[in-house]
Amino acid sequence: MSDVNSEAPTVALMDQLPDASIQGQSPLFHADLATVAKKGPKTGGVVFKEQALMGQITLRLNAENAEQLKAAEKVLGVSLPTQPLTSVESGDVSVRWISPDEWLIIVPGLKAFDVESALHAALSGHYQVVNVSGGWTVFMLSGKNARDVLQKSAPVDVHPAAFPVGKVVTTVFAKSSAIIRRAGDDQYELVVRRSFADYLWLWLQDASREYGLVVEA
Repeated sequence: MSDVNSEAPTVALMDQLPDASIQGQSPLFHADLATVAKKGPKTGGVVFKEQALMGQITLRLNAENAEQLKAAEKVLGVSLPTQPLTSVESGDVSVRWISPDEWLIIVPGLKAFDVESALHAALSGHYQVVNVSGGWTVFMLSGKNARDVLQKSAPVDVHPAAFPVGKVVTTVFAKSSAIIRRAGDDQYELVVRRSFADYLWLWLQDASREYGLVVEA
C-alpha cells in the first residue's frame, strides 16, 4: 500500500490588502497626480493615468490541459488566451499571455484575493497561482502621440500593422521593463514594477514634453 497522501494539498492564502484603518498607497502617491491633473494642461498629444492599486495575479498551468483551462475560464469568466502575445478582457477582468504556460490577470484590487482563492479552489494538478499585486502598478498612456512616446522608449515595433489592439509584449522600457498591451486605437497599458514606477513616471514626462502631456487622476 502506498504511503503517498492522495489528498489535495492545503494552500495557505493571505489577503494582502490592509484593513480600513490603513490607507493603501500607490507607488506614485507622492506625486499627487490629482493636483497635477487639476492644475496642469487640459489638452495635449499624450494623456497619462495611473490605474492605482489594481490586483495582479500570475497564473501558470499546462495550456494543453483542457480541464485546467475550463476551470480557469469558469473563475475568470473568460478563456485564457493561448495564442502568443495576445490578451482578452471581459468586464473588469483582463488576461495577458506572458509565455506558453503563464498569464497575467488584472482585476480591481478589492477582487484580487477572491479571484486568487477561487482559482486555487477550482484548479487541480500541477499549477501555480501567485498574487503579485504589491509588486506592480499600471499606467495608461493614450492620445494621438502615445505611440511616438512608446517608440522613444521601447525597442519593439508599435506600428498598428505590427501591434494590433489586444497585442501584448514584455520588453525593455527606458532602462527598465514593462508589459505593454495595446488597449485601444490610441491607448496603451503599461504594467511596470513598483520599484521603477517613479523613474518611469519621470521618463514619460520628459518623453512627452514635445507633444504636451495631460495627466488624468
